[in-house]
Amino acid sequence: MHCLSATQFNVFVQMPGSAPSSCLGPWPKDVGIVAMELYFPSQYVDQAELEQLDGVSAGKYTVGLGQARMGFCSDREDINSLCLTVVQRLMERNGLSYDSVGRLEVGTETIIDKSKSVKTVLMQLFEDSGNTDVEGIDTTNACYGGTAALFNAVNWVESSSWDGRYAVVVAGDIAVYATGGARPTGGAGAVAMLIGPNAPLAFERGLRGTHMQHAYDFYKPDLMSEYPVVDGKLSIECYLSALDRCYTVYRNKIHAQWQREGSEKRFSLDDFGHLVFHSPYCKLVQKSFARLMLNDFLTHPSPNTETGPFAGLDAFRDVRPEETYFDRDVEKAFMKASADLFERKTKPSLLISNQNGNMYTPSVYGCLASLFAEHTSSELAGQRIGVFSYGSGFAATLYSLRVTQDHTPGSVLEKLVSSLSDLKVRLDSRQKVSPAVFSENMKLREDTHHLASYVPRCPVEDLFPGTWYLTRIDDKHRREYGRRPLNQDLSSEPEVVRSSTATEHGPSPAKKIPRIPAAAGGPQAAVGN
Repeated sequence: MHCLSATQFNVFVQMPGSAPSSCLGPWPKDVGIVAMELYFPSQYVDQAELEQLDGVSAGKYTVGLGQARMGFCSDREDINSLCLTVVQRLMERNGLSYDSVGRLEVGTETIIDKSKSVKTVLMQLFEDSGNTDVEGIDTTNACYGGTAALFNAVNWVESSSWDGRYAVVVAGDIAVYATGGARPTGGAGAVAMLIGPNAPLAFERGLRGTHMQHAYDFYKPDLMSEYPVVDGKLSIECYLSALDRCYTVYRNKIHAQWQREGSEKRFSLDDFGHLVFHSPYCKLVQKSFARLMLNDFLTHPSPNTETGPFAGLDAFRDVRPEETYFDRDVEKAFMKASADLFERKTKPSLLISNQNGNMYTPSVYGCLASLFAEHTSSELAGQRIGVFSYGSGFAATLYSLRVTQDHTPGSVLEKLVSSLSDLKVRLDSRQKVSPAVFSENMKLREDTHHLASYVPRCPVEDLFPGTWYLTRIDDKHRREYGRRPLNQDLSSEPEVVRSSTATEHGPSPAKKIPRIPAAAGGPQAAVGN
């Protein structure tokens, strides 16, 4: 491994999770998530009002899907602007220099170019620092792309390629559907994560259960449309079957670890302090949690059906998991049996999902951020957090993170929890719009998202301060962006940058991106993944 230069070390000492000044060891300790930042749009539509507009029965979206509000983007935002916003906020709020980053990975399924990656657009943020030595690229497979990008970053830090700098992982998407039953499962947002050693959220080595299989449950074959093709029933079956298989593999691996340590203990839901899931809609998460209890029950050699969590479940002892995906009796019984555990271990993680909707690749990481927003550092310290990530087509992994024990004031854990503690305030600071206005925005995106020579129409003033936004698309489909100042009193024109600095005349001079200090102000029926 390389030793850090004095310059590199001076950059790193301001943030926890960076490498020490001495030579790096053969395997960095506690590699994982050092810091997180979350961005969601400034506008939302109320799901109860959307039920009325769509003429469906009251409660179909709010109770049936478990959704309260849905965030959405106007024509001012695209995948590039979402990711520019969340990365710059991560760097600003944590006082990081761009030359402290050696890898930048993006996971997204919101494709606006078949060749040019979102990651290359984000490199505009690095221009002032002069740092172009940044590995990584985009990863795509429905909602799983963010997790694949995260694994790539963790593997880089733990590899011989690591040069001692941080990795940054960005998961971002705009989830939109054609008019119909799937539309209320939309949403939008982005999550950025800082990856390094000595992290408050460390990956547990060797504990990943993965399942990948071919299916046409959700896919986007029409490159002129933002909308997917969805087989809702198959999508749910794929999600639940992947959960079953990933949980089986994960348990087998942790049992093998425990046996090597001389323990014959059985793994169950009780061994997770918390569980977060990819959340297309909240009700599916509750059903998924119950499904894990079903797995525990069916694999237990002699479950107690008289008392305890399995009481009264004896009638389901011989069911076959693959025949229960749509069995209402099984679903109802195990949702009831797991209700208390769900309330404690998973429900707090659904804040963003319930209030903003499905974000595709950032969905599961929005749930992780919500979990931290809803707990204190002392409540989280030492906990094992299970993470289930799913992307249609399909790919899935269940893995676990271990929270550091140190929750003292000023610790890396306390700083992480504190940075996410304002999520409720940020959600409540959004602007509510009518379902009619929401529908108009969806129609505008549908008609214009693929156009060249286009100037967005929606007001910049509707965006949160500090948000990057699309200013124009030229006749060669090149996109230009500006950033709304963090200080709303600033009247100067925003800095304008292009998604590519190359022109037909050769490279243009590096654009100066303003260094604005962090400030108080605005935030940042199918599975559909």
